[in-house]
Amino acid sequence: MSFEALMPISWLAGRWSTTEGRGTYPNIPDFEYHEELEFTCIGQPMFNFTSKSTHPEKHTPMHQERGFLRIKPGTNELAFMVSHNFGLTSLEEGTFDIEKKEIVLETVNLSRMSFAKPPAVKKLKRVMKLTAPNTLEIVLFMETDNTPLTQHLKAVYNKV
Repeated sequence: MSFEALMPISWLAGRWSTTEGRGTYPNIPDFEYHEELEFTCIGQPMFNFTSKSTHPEKHTPMHQERGFLRIKPGTNELAFMVSHNFGLTSLEEGTFDIEKKEIVLETVNLSRMSFAKPPAVKKLKRVMKLTAPNTLEIVLFMETDNTPLTQHLKAVYNKV
């Protein structure tokens, strides 16, 4: 990683993998997923982000995300711009805690394609925490037209 603005969250850099992703949400069956994440720096004050999840038994694609995690240099403020393959783009903003090695982001803006499947996502909250030197935990909360902000996904990733 070459950009010094990212040093406070440099622990996030690299590729992460889980085979123990768990999803739950009211009115849908609980599910499991495998996922690979990658945070890469190309010399700007941000990480390029990719995420790809697959079905644990069938190995078929499930969900994909692409985006950018940008740090406001000299602060603990972050913006995460994410495009989701189900027809949503989200802008999440928040902060990092350098001591806890934790990032907390919440939606400030959502855009949805006109023919996206209901119910509409209204809000996301994402908590990323380094729980051991090569272990990353991510918990995603989601609010929809039908459901208040509720935990939806939780996974523990290992650095690849």
